[in-house]
Amino acid sequence: MELNDKQIEILHVAEKLFAEEGFDGVSVREIAKLAHINIAMISYYFGSKEKLLESIVLHRIGGMGLRLENLLNEDKDPISKMDEIIKFYIIQVNANKHIHQIIQNEIANKKREINFESFTELKKNNLKLLESIVKEGQEKGQFKTNINVALLPPMIIGSFLYFNMNKVLYADLFGLKSEEDFENYIKNELTQHIQKTVKALLTYEKY
Repeated sequence: MELNDKQIEILHVAEKLFAEEGFDGVSVREIAKLAHINIAMISYYFGSKEKLLESIVLHRIGGMGLRLENLLNEDKDPISKMDEIIKFYIIQVNANKHIHQIIQNEIANKKREINFESFTELKKNNLKLLESIVKEGQEKGQFKTNINVALLPPMIIGSFLYFNMNKVLYADLFGLKSEEDFENYIKNELTQHIQKTVKALLTYEKY
């Protein structure tokens, strides 16, 4: 759905609170207070706290789809496009890693009625856009033909999540003294490592 500025502001406030306190630890009243609105406005816009979480998910995944669509139409070679996709995936997941974990927990535990069908459909659409970029590389003879595109996102995101879950280990291994050091390592070395790994999977040896 199209969101106005106030709805987007509410989503950002709710996302921050869900990430900090967990879905069950946040009330609609807290969200309304931090967003400087009346509780009734949340009900008017979203209906319930569960629907609010659904809207956060759709808002984030929709942003990924828009970036993929724009990238598909850019005048760049497929290898550069794939590098951009990986960079964007990592930026997005890193910026929203806590809400990402909450969503996965909600899908897994099924404690409440949250409809993730639209979420799944958006993911499928994003995969189709990713497939279009891979197909472009195949048609240009840059990418191999036996690529399972559906396994690329978990490979990219999974690598990041594992690194982040083992923060203490990698901070010690790589001498990362501060949060800034850790974030810079993700932005540079980790991103480049994942780009090289995916490139090795996709391309022929000459690349």
